[in-house]
Amino acid sequence: MRYLKDDELQIATRFLFLSMAIVVLHQDIVHIQNGQFKINEPYLDLVKRMDSLARKERRKLRKTMEDKKIQVVNLNKNDSFSSFLFLCQGREEKRNYFNPAIRKKVEEVIRDLMERALQSSQDSAVAKT
Repeated sequence: MRYLKDDELQIATRFLFLSMAIVVLHQDIVHIQNGQFKINEPYLDLVKRMDSLARKERRKLRKTMEDKKIQVVNLNKNDSFSSFLFLCQGREEKRNYFNPAIRKKVEEVIRDLMERALQSSQDSAVAKT
């Protein structure tokens, strides 16, 4: 049974998957810095811009979550599933996510961040000309 409203759940899940994407981006930065790239600066620049966008969005989401008294708690994780508890103003909802589905959601967040980062770099390049 659903206890959280759609908008509350949407905010909480975006925060959750965005936080996971930030972890992935930090790992990617390390891999790019230590990798065998001939020219790694463009990749590093893109991933850092993506990280910056993600952090700004997560900051806004965290503020919204504080205002609406929304919390996300990691309950447990095994080989197949991860469980999270979503709390909002005394109401709670437990959700189980299939780990490959989490990976797909995080990938979608990363693609969204990449598109936004590329768009912002194109917009700044156009503004310079």
